[in-house]
Amino acid sequence: METNFNQPQRQSLVGILVIFLEMVFQVIKATWPIIVITLFKSESKFLVYIFFSVGIPMVFLGIYSFLKYRNFTFYIDDENDEFVISDGVINKTKTSIQLHKIQQVNIKQNLIQRLIGVYALDVDTAGSDKKEGNIKAVSHEMAIALKSRLLENEGKKAFFYESEQTEEKVENYAIPFLKINLVSLLKIGITSNYVKSVGLILTFFFTIYENLHQAGAEDVINTDRLEGFVDNNSLWYSGLVFVLIMFSIVFLINIGRTLIKFFDYTVAQQKGSLMLTYGLINTQSTILKPEKVQIVKVSRNYLQKKLNVLEIKIRQAISNEKKDNKTLIEIPGCNAFERDEILKLLFKELPEKGAMMQPNFRKLVFSIFLIIVLPLTGYLWFGNYIESQVFDYANVAVFYSVFVLIVLFFAFRNYRLFVNHNHIIKQSGAWDIDNDIIQIEKIQAITTSQLFWHKSLNIGSLTMHTAGGNITFQLGKFDQINKYVNLWLYEIETSNSNWM
Repeated sequence: METNFNQPQRQSLVGILVIFLEMVFQVIKATWPIIVITLFKSESKFLVYIFFSVGIPMVFLGIYSFLKYRNFTFYIDDENDEFVISDGVINKTKTSIQLHKIQQVNIKQNLIQRLIGVYALDVDTAGSDKKEGNIKAVSHEMAIALKSRLLENEGKKAFFYESEQTEEKVENYAIPFLKINLVSLLKIGITSNYVKSVGLILTFFFTIYENLHQAGAEDVINTDRLEGFVDNNSLWYSGLVFVLIMFSIVFLINIGRTLIKFFDYTVAQQKGSLMLTYGLINTQSTILKPEKVQIVKVSRNYLQKKLNVLEIKIRQAISNEKKDNKTLIEIPGCNAFERDEILKLLFKELPEKGAMMQPNFRKLVFSIFLIIVLPLTGYLWFGNYIESQVFDYANVAVFYSVFVLIVLFFAFRNYRLFVNHNHIIKQSGAWDIDNDIIQIEKIQAITTSQLFWHKSLNIGSLTMHTAGGNITFQLGKFDQINKYVNLWLYEIETSNSNWM
């Protein structure tokens, strides 16, 4: 039976349990260091007291969960073409979302929702830094039906098929045309995100140590063995052991994260949109409108090239930079053929690299001065005038200089801007080579800049502003930049594109 979304609807009754468990999880997540220390250091009688004292907040959370469920309703206002959500316990809110501004619909299922047997649905537009519509507990049938109603207006203007096509042909587009297999995910997990993973590991351990220190429980972590190992071995040996351990941890984390997050990744066409489905523990089904896509980034490093895999990251319209990372859509483990097929679907044609612009060599010189010369100057000044013992680590300074110089050279060599009749492609990166692709008609504004001492050298910088972020190309030929800017502005003014 078809659900009537024209009347206010509530979530599934088990949504009360979902809301309650999610709030309990958030409380535990915020206070887990205190809970662990209390369990280890408290006496049994005190633990009984804590157990009973927890009951009062649990009752409060239960009542709050019921009221939140009771006051949450949603429906579609056909007269005004709006999706309306009412929410709130004390402060009541009513959110109205215009259907034509909905750029993404996600059907999700985290571990709690999977155990209970319900799904969550997020509705996202470009006008806010959070999800405007977040329904936590509906059946799979209702989620699919609501998703279709929210996006059915796109079926009238989808560019994947003509209006005369039959229903049978439309249904064929719902069949997945791309499925990322397990081997491809393993290749991506092995060859990507090492810097990010190292940062997450260090942040995790420093956070634990800081929480234990503030709670007065430093003795939980015994650092004597670590200090003894460093004292009994050379700096290079200790550093090598640390790097090997860190590399092993990062290696396992990357593989686990990739498999868990992107397991069973499929891409299908559905009524003019792309449906992306993936996830092992937290499953997610995302509806992506190609005409809303702002920037597509294709990334590949040397190892991924040899293994014939790459990553695609898609940015839609965002309201601020903080939201960018949260709404970024990733398609990992594609091969070259699959990449071309996805790009054809997103841009209606395969973007090709056209005329090339390259930066002036002064970009490399300035980078060397800023990242190598200045730090080395500070190092030498500190050693000569404050603490001469830092010169014992001169070999580290030499290694840093050589390594960074190599990275800067390859980054400069790969830094290019390619222009064709419909697309602009910026290439950058030293190890991971990124190609940012935008359509000229989706540029919202263009900024050019030139320092006064660059005028005689005919070099300057270009920034292209889109609803999905900015793309900047620095220190190119300024007369060539201005020539392209005039052409792009004319094309933007005469374009009849209505991607919003």
